[in-house]
Amino acid sequence: MDTKTKPVAIDQLRIDGPRLWDSLMELAQIGATPKGGVCRLTLTDLDRQGRDLVTRWAREAGLMVTIDRIGNGFMRRPGRNNSLPPVVAGSHIDTQPTGGKFDGNYGVLAGLEVVRTLNDHGIQTEAPIEVAFWTNEEGSRFVPVMMGSGVFAKAFTLEHAYAATDTEGKSVKDELERIGYVGPEEPGAHPIGTYFETHIEQGPVLEDNDKTIGVVTGVLGIRWYDCTVTGMEAHAGPTPMALRKDALQVATRLMQEVVACAHRHPPHGRGTVGMVQVHPNSRNVIPGRVKFSIDLRNASDAICAAMDADIRAVAARIAAETGLAIAIEQVSEYPAQPFHADCIAAVQRAADRLGYSNMPAVSGAGHDAVYMARLAPAGMIFIPCKDGISHNEIEDAKPEHITAGCNVLLQAMLERAGVA
Repeated sequence: MDTKTKPVAIDQLRIDGPRLWDSLMELAQIGATPKGGVCRLTLTDLDRQGRDLVTRWAREAGLMVTIDRIGNGFMRRPGRNNSLPPVVAGSHIDTQPTGGKFDGNYGVLAGLEVVRTLNDHGIQTEAPIEVAFWTNEEGSRFVPVMMGSGVFAKAFTLEHAYAATDTEGKSVKDELERIGYVGPEEPGAHPIGTYFETHIEQGPVLEDNDKTIGVVTGVLGIRWYDCTVTGMEAHAGPTPMALRKDALQVATRLMQEVVACAHRHPPHGRGTVGMVQVHPNSRNVIPGRVKFSIDLRNASDAICAAMDADIRAVAARIAAETGLAIAIEQVSEYPAQPFHADCIAAVQRAADRLGYSNMPAVSGAGHDAVYMARLAPAGMIFIPCKDGISHNEIEDAKPEHITAGCNVLLQAMLERAGVA
C-alpha cells in the first residue's frame, strides 16, 4: 500500500455495525429473561455457554485464546512485532440477576468487532491486538466485585478469590473447575501495553446532554460508611415533643446533609443514603436507634477526603445541638482512578475525527479498567443508554451508538498499536 494513502485509508476505516449488533443479540440469548434482559451469573452453566460462544467466535476470527487460573480470557491477534505488549480491549460477559444485553458484553464484543474489521481489510498492526474478558466483574454471585481483573492486578490474591462462596456454599475454585475455565497461566503474567474498555454509560448524563461519546477521564472514588444515631425509645403518646430523644428525626437531618455535602463539592460530588434500619421499628414507639448507610463519591481522593471531613463536621454539630450520639464508621474505600492522558487523548481524537458529538465524562461505577489502569495506560469510551438505566432487564442502547463507540475504539486502538 502506498504510504501516502495509508493514513487516509485507516481514517476511513469503519466497523460493521449490524454484525456487532447481531453478535450482541446472539450472546444475549444465553440466559435471556422474559422481560428482554439477561441472567448469566458468573461460573454458572450459562456463563460457560457464553464463554464458549465468545471463544469460538475468537478462534473463527483467527485469534489465539489463553485462559488464566482465575478464568480471565485473552484472545490474541498477532502484530508485526510480537515482542511489543498488546493493545487490549476488554470487559466482562457475566451479568446481574436482572441484567441487560449491553453491560460488559458490549466491551468484549466491540473488541472482537475491531478484530473482525481488521481481518476484513487485511490490516496488520505493529503491536498485537487482544480482546479480554474478565471473571466475575459484577460480583452478583461471588464477592469481591471485579474479581478477575483484581486478581490480575494483585489487588487481592488468587487464594482469596478461590475461597469466595455463593449463597449455596459453592466456591469460586470449584465452580471454575466445574465449567472448565481454570487455565494454566498465572494471573498477571499476561503483558498489557494499553487497555481500552467500551461501555454503556449506566447513567443519564450523555443522553441528557445529547452526546454520542463520553470521553472518560476517570472513575470516581468511593467511601462507604455506617452511621448510627442513638436516642431513647419511648411511648409515642405520653412523651411530649420537647422531651423526646427521637433518633429518626436527627438521622433524617443528617441524611439531608449527605445530599447537601455532594452539592457542596461539585461537579462530580455524589451523596447517597440507600439503607436505613430503625429500632425498634414500631408504629407507636419513638425510635431509639437508627443505623443508615452513607455513600460518598468524587473524582479525586483529595475531594473525597474533603467530603469525609465535611460530613463528620456536620454530624458533630448536629450531635451537639440535639444531645444525641452520632457515630460514623467508614466500612469501605475505593480510591479514585484517573485514566492515562494519552488514552484519553486518543479517544478524544478518534471521536472528533469521526465527527461524533462528545463530552468529558466520569464513571460513577467501578469497571475492570480501574484495575488495568494500575498496570498500564488505560482509558474508557462511554455511549448513552436509554434513560440512563442499567443493571435492569430494560437496559437499552441505540444501534447507531453501539456502532459509534466501536468505531472510536477501533481508531483509538489503531493509534496506540500502530499500523504495519
